[in-house]
Order: sequence, then C-alpha cells, then structure tokens
Amino acid sequence: FRQQKGPTIHSEMMLTRGSQLFKNQKSSFFSTHNLSTKNLQLSKRNFAKNANLNANPTGTVSNELSYAKKSDSQIVSEVKDGKLAQHRLEKELGDNLRAVKIRREITGTSDIFTNDPKVASGIAKLPFEHLDFSKVAGVCCENIVGYVQIPVGVAGPLLLDGQKFTVPMATCEGALVASTGRGIKAITKSGGATSVVVNNGMTRAPLIRMPSVKRATELKEWIEKSDNFYQIAAAFNSTSRFARLSSIKTVIAGRNVYLRFKSKTGDAMGMNMVSKGVEKALEILKDNFPDMNPLSLSGNVCTDKKPSAINWIEGRGKSVVVEAVIKGEIIRDLLKADMSALIDLNINKNLVGSAMAGSIGGFNAHASNIVTAIFLATGQDPAQNVESSNCLTLIESTNEGQDIHMSVTMPCIEVGTVGGGTHLPSQSACLEMLGCQGSSATNPGANAEQLARIIATTVMAGELSLMAALSAGHLVKSHLAHNRKSAPAPSQGDNIEHSLAALKED
Repeated sequence: FRQQKGPTIHSEMMLTRGSQLFKNQKSSFFSTHNLSTKNLQLSKRNFAKNANLNANPTGTVSNELSYAKKSDSQIVSEVKDGKLAQHRLEKELGDNLRAVKIRREITGTSDIFTNDPKVASGIAKLPFEHLDFSKVAGVCCENIVGYVQIPVGVAGPLLLDGQKFTVPMATCEGALVASTGRGIKAITKSGGATSVVVNNGMTRAPLIRMPSVKRATELKEWIEKSDNFYQIAAAFNSTSRFARLSSIKTVIAGRNVYLRFKSKTGDAMGMNMVSKGVEKALEILKDNFPDMNPLSLSGNVCTDKKPSAINWIEGRGKSVVVEAVIKGEIIRDLLKADMSALIDLNINKNLVGSAMAGSIGGFNAHASNIVTAIFLATGQDPAQNVESSNCLTLIESTNEGQDIHMSVTMPCIEVGTVGGGTHLPSQSACLEMLGCQGSSATNPGANAEQLARIIATTVMAGELSLMAALSAGHLVKSHLAHNRKSAPAPSQGDNIEHSLAALKED
C-alpha cells in the first residue's frame, strides 16, 4: 500500500482482508496464537478444504480425477452426449493442451457446432502447438482451438525524448512497416521528436434513471459539491491501490443521468479497475438517493470502442501530443518530396477533406494503421483502436521556410503494460523490446504513458512517410513493390484493352 496517495482503505475492508489472511495460514500460525485444540482442528480441516478448492476450483475432485483418467474418445462422447460442457474442458481435465485437442476434434464433427466438413478441414490447418494455453484459458479467450499467426516487423531506431526505441509492429499489410520505418528515419535524422502527456484518465459512465427531471438535477448538483465528491472518491479509490478518481462529468437527458467517472489506473489500461470503482461509488449515491435506478454500468458516454465527440474533446486514456522539426534536405533527399506540396496536401486532405466527410477525430492520413499494428504486437485490446486512432496531423513551415514543423495530437490512446494480453509470451516480448514491460516499480503509470508516447510518435512517422509519398505520387508504386505476390504482370496497354472490352460487354 506504499504507493497509495488517496484516502485510506476502509477499516471494514482491512478487517475482511485480515480475516481472509488468517484463514489461509498453515497450522503453525494457529499454534502461535494459543487457540483451543478444538478450534485448531477445525481450522486445519478448513485449511485442507481450501487447499483442495484451490487445486480444483470446481470443487468436484473425484469428477475431475475421473475425467483426467478417461480417454480422449470417452471425453468426446460425453461432450457430444451433453454430459460435459465443452467450455469446461480445461477445468475438468486439468490439461489445457489436451482440452484444445479434444475441442478441435469435436468442432466440425458434432452438432454442438455445425457438423460441417469445411470446418473440420479448416480447423485441421489451424496451428495449436507451441503455445502455453495456461496463460490464455479463462483470461484472454474461451473455447480455444488454436491461434493465428501475424508477422511482426520492426521499425527504428526512433529517437524520442532523447532515447532510441525499436518499434515492433504486427501486421499483414505490406509496405506498412517499411513506410513507417522511412518516416522514423526522417525524424531521427532531423534530431528526433518530443512528446508530452497532457491528460491521463480512463473513463466509465454508468446510466442512472431518476424519477423526474427535478431529481436528476438534484443528483447532479449533489455530486458537484466538493464534500460529496470527496466522499464518492474515497469509496472509489478504496477498490484499488492505483485507482484515483479525478473527476465526474454529469450529462442529463430527460430524467436519465450519465456520470462520466475519470480515473488514473497505474500501468493498466484500466477499464475493469474503473468499473469496479464505479460500482462502489454507486453505493454511496444509492445511500443518498434511494429512488435512483442504475440501468447500466455503461451508458455509452464513456465512450468505449465507438467514435464519439466526447473522447475527441475530453480525452480518454492517455492524451498525447508529439512534435518534430523535419529538415528540408531530409524531405527532399530521403522522402523525395517537395515541402510546399507536402504542406498543401496535409491542409486539403487531412483537414479540409476530413471536415467535408464529417469526420470525428479522423484528421489524419492513416493513424489507425500504426495504432493497430502496435496494439496487436503488445497485447492491447484491438477494438479500442476505434478511439485510440483519433488523431490530428498538422504540418507547417518553420525556420523561414527551410524546414517543416510537424505534430500529431492524439487525445485518447487507451493502452496498458499490465493486464489483458500483455502477459502473453510474444506480446510481453514486444513490450520488453520497448522497455515498458509490466508495471513501473518506482512510478506507477510511467510504463503505460511511455507506450502511449511511442505509439503517437510512430503514428507521426507513418503520417510523414505516407503524406510525402502521396504528394510525390509514390504510393501505388510502393504498394506494388511491397504488397503484392511476385507474378508476371501484363503490360499496361493489355490491362487497358481488357478493361475496355469488359465494359463494352457489360
């Protein structure tokens, strides 16, 4: 608890934890406290029972042992007959790899799924060996039958805030890593980039229905009083060593109240942490407003995995701004682009074009490409690419027109270096490459912030390279070189004649 800076944990919570600790000690613990012989024997029996439950969470030791001793064909028959649920294979067998093998056999050959030969044929080609499924089952995936392979490339070295980084990117899009690497080279050769985290806080917005608009307004006004907010924050913060409630934004629609809780979450992305804190905070609200009706823990004002103006304006996760001055000769000699054309294109494509499309947070060329590639490599939630890719790219001349000043503003990068898929071997290795694996021992939250800075800077590199290629007309050529299988290509004249003939036939 040495890292806790907020209110102290409630005494009843401390008593609960103390009681639990007391129950889980070995018999030597009891003897040192002079317990009666009767209580000591009872405690030993409870300890043995708890030990068995820890070894077998289902509490059915005899069943688990019997399943483990049965043959694969017997297990398959029991699943098909409905005696054993296939999603319980890992727990009942106590062998994750064997559970995956049996599920693969069942899939495609049983009415539990589709009993389709195509499924059986496809699943036979899906790899499943050489992965520790104990790190996956019950944590990252259910009904596991294998895994997919995504190539990982590296781009770098990226000079950011005086440090050099090698950036792993998991992608199936040819030319993406090469193009990003070209942008990184331009940034590094120009002296590197500088980053700042201007805001940090994960959000969750429960939906509460009040009896009337008047009561909805009273709830809002009550929360906005500082003493009441501190009371809510104390409850919220008591649920985690790292959760620190910073604000509650109240939005009213009719008699519905949406409370957008915002909290720091250490090195975790923090959705579960904030949700747990919100549940505790709602108890305080319920005590003071017994007529309130919590309809949902999430009312979509959060906003998670959907485009929204509130994320774009208020931020969510880590709000990062990165800048660099790119030298004119680097643009000319390395990127093969004209500086004036690059600036003009950015204005009319990324700013005007996106505005004409009614974009929310999409004032960029392809930020989501880089965000998704690094998300996949480092074990982030890929669906949060939706809001994490919100990005504003700005390019303007500087140094009396000799160079360009470039920046990206990304208000909602939602990342963590603990939790989710970050503990998986491959993803953990990629985080280690970046120097931000796990939780920071000295400054909780520093590793997650560093990852967000790296992502934003790599996005800027990707933006620089793509915009230079577009302004110089190189995009199609580079994709043909990096994103196509080698095959003899017909001449351009043949392609045009073939297209004309097809059009005439239509």
